Amino acid sequence: MTTKDELQQVEEDLVRLKAENKDVRNQIRDIGATDQVEISAMISQADEQEELIAQLERRRDALQQRLQQEGVT
Repeated sequence: MTTKDELQQVEEDLVRLKAENKDVRNQIRDIGATDQVEISAMISQADEQEELIAQLERRRDALQQRLQQEGVT
């Protein structure tokens, strides 16, 4: 897999994860205060997704930097 291909995959993963995370956060807001255990689990899931998103964003930045160094745009 080339650096450009890997960057494309990371960007696709970021789009997907951000949409999923937004959906989970919206579900949490819509549920209200009815089931604290479920809400807590969903918040934990959303927080874990946010960390994964941050990792992918760092990976994307590193790949973009590598492409610049290679002179590929």
